[in-house]
Order: sequence, then structure tokens, then C-alpha cells
Amino acid sequence: MDTNILVYAHDGSEPAKQRVARQRLGDLWATRTGVVSTQVLQEFYVVATGRSSLAMPSADAREIVRLYSAWPVVTVDPVLILTATELHERASISIWDAMIMAAAQRAGADEILTENLSDGEPIDGVRIVNPFR
Repeated sequence: MDTNILVYAHDGSEPAKQRVARQRLGDLWATRTGVVSTQVLQEFYVVATGRSSLAMPSADAREIVRLYSAWPVVTVDPVLILTATELHERASISIWDAMIMAAAQRAGADEILTENLSDGEPIDGVRIVNPFR
């Protein structure tokens, strides 16, 4: 899962995207198939407590990070970073998206929820799903 899915789930400024994000996250909770990376948790905290439309108190953002830490968490480490740099070059995607894709690969995920990449396109065996289409 990309950071934007988690942000939309908690951001009421885009109700249609919030509804979809909450539904997809609910499905992941129900099926116990959600996976998150330390990068996504960090990015969420920064966006949630920053000058975004969320602008929530630190304690609230921290609680959401704690909640999603119950999922399997892929830790960003040097090997993942190096894998992402190769994917970044090969697939011509941003390093940040490549890191999330590399984390999904490490977790053995079949698909990743994101609006940042081409819907339906597989990258190294992980299918990109834009839930807002």
C-alpha cells in the first residue's frame, strides 16, 4: 500500500477518495492481507501532522501509525534501498515509488494499491492497482 491510500482514508477533504480508501483498507483488515512499509508509516506521519488538509495532532497520527504497525511491516534497510535504486532505473519510476514497490516484492505481495503508477501494469510480478479508477 502506498502512503496516499492511508492519507485519503483519514482525509475528509476528498470524500469520494476517502470512501474508496476506507473500503479497501477495511478489506485488507478483514482478509488480514495488508502489508505496510516503514517508509509509508513515516510518510503518513509527516503528511498527517504537516500543513496538509489533515493537519491532525501528533498523538492522533502516532495512534494511526501504531494501528497499522499491527500489519506485517517491511523495514527499509540498505538492501531494500539498493533493490529500489535498480528498480528506479529499470522501470523509470521515482525512487520513492520504487522503494514501496521493492517493499511489496519483499513482502511477497501480488498487488500494490497506489494512484502514482499505471493501473494494471505489473512491475517485477507486483500488479499496480489504482483503487480510484
